[in-house]
Amino acid sequence: MSKSLVIAEKPSVARDIARVLKCTKKGNGSLEGDKYIVTWALGHLVTYADPEQYDVKYKEWKMEDLPIIPEPFKLVPIRQTTKQFNAVKTLLNRQDVNEVIIATDAGREGELVARWILAKAKSRKPIKRLWISSVTDQAIREGFNNLKDGRKYDHLYEAAVARAEADWVVGINATRALTVKYNAQLSTGRVQTPTLAMIANREQQIKNFKPKTYYGLQALTNTVTFTWHEKGTNQTQSFQKEKMEQLLKSLDSVKTGEVIDVKTTPKRTPAPHLFDLTELQKEAHKRYGWSAKETLSTLQNLYERHKIVTYPRTDSKHLTSDMKSTFTDRIKASAVGDYRVAANKILSKGTPQAQKGVVNDALVSDHHAIIPTEEVVNLRALSDKEYKLYDLIVKRFLAVFYGAYEYDQTVVTLKVGNETFTAKGNTVRDEGWKAVYLQEDEQSNERTLPVFKKGEQVSLRGIALTEGQTKPPARFNEGTLLAAMENPSQFMGDESKELVKTLKETGGIGTVATRADIIEKLFKSFVIEKKGNDLYTTSKGRQLLDLAPADLKSPALTAEWETQLTKIAKGQAKKADFMHQMIDFTQKSISDIKKSDQKFKHDNISGKVCSECGKPMLEVNGKRGKMLVCSDRTCGNKKKVSTITNARCPVCHKKLELRGEGEGRIFACKCGHREKLSAFEKRKKQSGNQKVSKRDVQKYMKTQQKEEPENTAMADALAKLFGNKEE
Repeated sequence: MSKSLVIAEKPSVARDIARVLKCTKKGNGSLEGDKYIVTWALGHLVTYADPEQYDVKYKEWKMEDLPIIPEPFKLVPIRQTTKQFNAVKTLLNRQDVNEVIIATDAGREGELVARWILAKAKSRKPIKRLWISSVTDQAIREGFNNLKDGRKYDHLYEAAVARAEADWVVGINATRALTVKYNAQLSTGRVQTPTLAMIANREQQIKNFKPKTYYGLQALTNTVTFTWHEKGTNQTQSFQKEKMEQLLKSLDSVKTGEVIDVKTTPKRTPAPHLFDLTELQKEAHKRYGWSAKETLSTLQNLYERHKIVTYPRTDSKHLTSDMKSTFTDRIKASAVGDYRVAANKILSKGTPQAQKGVVNDALVSDHHAIIPTEEVVNLRALSDKEYKLYDLIVKRFLAVFYGAYEYDQTVVTLKVGNETFTAKGNTVRDEGWKAVYLQEDEQSNERTLPVFKKGEQVSLRGIALTEGQTKPPARFNEGTLLAAMENPSQFMGDESKELVKTLKETGGIGTVATRADIIEKLFKSFVIEKKGNDLYTTSKGRQLLDLAPADLKSPALTAEWETQLTKIAKGQAKKADFMHQMIDFTQKSISDIKKSDQKFKHDNISGKVCSECGKPMLEVNGKRGKMLVCSDRTCGNKKKVSTITNARCPVCHKKLELRGEGEGRIFACKCGHREKLSAFEKRKKQSGNQKVSKRDVQKYMKTQQKEEPENTAMADALAKLFGNKEE
């Protein structure tokens, strides 16, 4: 009897599919049933070969060998997962397997995972595609009842290959050229370098900013403060101090004001859009200070393990019309804990109706917004982070089934002498969707006004001169950097109008699926660092931007490339044309680097020498603490100096830094507090917290040293080249 081979992206998803398909017989890297065999990748099983796998001479990095342009590109099994690749290949070659069902993540990278396996295994068997946005049993069953023709996704695969080849050609060649030229590990790439350039651009704006003092007037009564408005312009501030002081003097003797207008306007605010991945990462950073990678990892657990939210890597904030029939079941599944009242209120009104604009087929491409599934949630099974993230998602989802938030805005205009002052206040008419958030403090900040009548005389306590200073733009944090990557045109400051126009037309840099990885790469290569929540370029990062070719730093050019990849995925552009452009770009970049007469200088030499080669060690600030790395890129020796932990200072409650080695380790805080590890453990036990022990600290340290797996096509290949030589 012929069977279908199902290829999932991860073992956990494969087990879910196998359970639904009744595949219970364990095989070598597979689960088998009467009709189906389910197997899995482990992320990527196949990737592009390293340069030295094309020619042994590339083992040594030499400028004269650049650029390296494979023709054709060679696929190789990833060494760490070769066993699973061989297991899948054996299954593909079985005589009773007559078709392949691709069940990897429904997106560009997921398509690449499966197609590369098929290409390397030289499989020519017919393919079908499972395209689902959640991994609940119901979604899997419906997906298998509606399998797609696999060839329908050929263009998507073509775009994924184009992205992988472009990253290889640009990233590997530019990195080798800069590294060899300046004998420093200078990692660069098609997306990461423009992202670094945006951070540096913002720093330059802050550096060049010159604050200006502005002035205003306030009319003070016993109940309300009125704000001055300039005649003609309606401005509330002026940079002319002398002018404002004269106005203040002219009003000094005025003791009453006349209400000359009371205007009340009804207003309504619809619920905020549903979350796409970037918006959710921004919100999680704003509320909890989480990194983009942290949010994505937690979201992946909610999707794969708990099955209570839909596909994470989406760029849409909308839903499709065919989902309307699922709204009731999703709301019922969410009706637990603190959400029960809000959910039941929606269900009590009959068939749930989302607010206008939520359902829009035209604004959904591969995947709809992130929303709850029909799976009933067990809140007790969630970790603290998982609960917090689910809370954001479910409240945003329930809110769109409530009415708009409605209020009356009242503006009272007061005439004082010959000047005009106003005060504003809001009166809530209908909480609408904000009822879902009533327990949150920030929702109860409406300012109401006392009742005023036109013609009324109001006694004044006095007129006050106010002053303030203009502020520079804020430094990027991970949340605002994600926003900048999504829409670079808003963050380019004084760049040319042509550049801003290009950025608006082309869209963002990177994709929702890769932006978190890009930010992590910037940290790992030590070109950016964190101070509090703010991001700063390091000396290495600033020098890298000075040394890198101008076009490689351009957000506009990178955004244009992303647009071309999207067109390839839609069948509107050719991969060959795109790659010709990328190769020409790479050749020019290498030429520019070769001709450069600039120098690179390490300015973070620690005074300690490398135990392996005797050369100076550099002190660098990693994302989770400080480390020493050898200044010679060919050595690669590195050593941790300190690690930022989740333990809190008993004095100021900020995160403690763990320093030193072995029994002599100490916790240190910026406020000056110092505490030995043994004393810390003793204090915690005395306070009744038995969970913190030396073993717990060691376990925590191990988790800090683990790197998140990156779900990008070139992650493993680039890691082999320079992932273990961080500098």
